[in-house]
Amino acid sequence: MKNILRIIFILFTFKNAISQTLSPIVKQHNGFNYERLNQIDTILKNYEDKNWLVGTVVIIVKDNQVVYYKGSGYSNLLNKKPMQHDAIFRIMSQTKAITSLGIMQLFERGKLSLDQNISDFIPEFKNPKVIKSFNALDSSYTSIAAKREITIRDLLTHTSGIDYAAIGSDTMQAVYAKNGIPSGLGYFNENLLSKMKVLGTLPLLHNPGKRFTYGLNSDLLGCLIEIISGESLETYCNKNIFEPLGMKDTYFNVPATKAHRLATVYTEDNNQKIIEWSPTFRNIDPNYPLIPKSYFSGGAGLSSTAFDYSIFLQMLLNGGRYNDKQILGRRTVELMLSPQLADNFFGDDNFSLGFALTSEKSANLNLLNEGSFAWGGYYGTTYWADPKERLICLIMTQHNPKSHGDYVDKITRVIYGSLK
Repeated sequence: MKNILRIIFILFTFKNAISQTLSPIVKQHNGFNYERLNQIDTILKNYEDKNWLVGTVVIIVKDNQVVYYKGSGYSNLLNKKPMQHDAIFRIMSQTKAITSLGIMQLFERGKLSLDQNISDFIPEFKNPKVIKSFNALDSSYTSIAAKREITIRDLLTHTSGIDYAAIGSDTMQAVYAKNGIPSGLGYFNENLLSKMKVLGTLPLLHNPGKRFTYGLNSDLLGCLIEIISGESLETYCNKNIFEPLGMKDTYFNVPATKAHRLATVYTEDNNQKIIEWSPTFRNIDPNYPLIPKSYFSGGAGLSSTAFDYSIFLQMLLNGGRYNDKQILGRRTVELMLSPQLADNFFGDDNFSLGFALTSEKSANLNLLNEGSFAWGGYYGTTYWADPKERLICLIMTQHNPKSHGDYVDKITRVIYGSLK
């Protein structure tokens, strides 16, 4: 009887441990040497003093506990506005993993199959073609039939052959521009489904499954969520992800009442001097989070905080459970975080159904353990989660390009060097 009660107690304790919510209040963790960990402050101040960096938020979570959470430098350099730890960032491509989660939710509800053709939902993607030749003078092209159709798994792993508008290859940028395909970076007064239907009529850069090409795959996944769920991507994410997880500062449309928390976006001039991102630079108005929109980019549309995104990552480390809610099934999470590509598709690492994955080879060369999953965003946000150490880190800035981005590697070394 005592053994049975002991087992029940252990199971109850474990269940509570993995479902507890994170607190933004920093607590000391016995697994860290804080004298070493606080070197992060020195690194960031050094970069700020040299005008290599304006402002940053760093959060570190270990074992469901926030162990480091600070803002450094300025949210706005001109006004000398200090960077608060709860600043809101345009997380751009960090949106992709959340869109992937939405797809995996629909997958485990029986609404789709991973190897299902996307033409089942958007007929314009039936009988895809691959670009054969391209004329740069007028953006005309010839094409040949693709060897097979695009599947949902292809989109999740960026192996569909779909490229990126505005930031992809010169050839496909020109093809997409001629046909009015948005990049998803910024504000677009367009209809998502209409644009994805046009995308379906355009050629692929290569045959599906042939190689990794970073592209508009997540925007298309977001469109599929809208078609399958019957709701906008904004509504779906609010109901099925943000509200259940308690992500209170994650939005496609940032409320005007929180506009003061948006960190200012910066770039560099030809002399690598930091300057503020203008409303017309690269055709991305940095005020886009505050402009009411209905074109929801599943690849780049969200704004969030370091703390909110750490909740999302913690849920995955918890096997899909958080806030006493099972957001995704444990086995589905394992599938989502499993390697999907053949060797050499993604350098030394691999790619899962939504994340870059640290491989065994890469783990032997660097600090992150095998199975760690990571990605980042166009404006300088980055994250990784290490399941073996039950460790999460987000380093958030609003700065592109960054001539001195090596501080991320230095901070990573400090974190792992601080583990006891």
